[in-house]
Amino acid sequence: MKIRSLREEKGLSQFQLATEADIPKNQIGRIERAEINTTILTLSNIAKALNVDVKKFL
Repeated sequence: MKIRSLREEKGLSQFQLATEADIPKNQIGRIERAEINTTILTLSNIAKALNVDVKKFL
């Protein structure tokens, strides 16, 4: 998934991204593995933390 590759490009751990996006760490892993769907609000928070436009994920 794009989130994982963008996170790795930025040199962030799942914990760091979760902290920046203000969501639980285990949720990042589950989103990256496509185990769960997430809300637009959560995607927006992740996009802000990664400094990218949320459109990248849609």
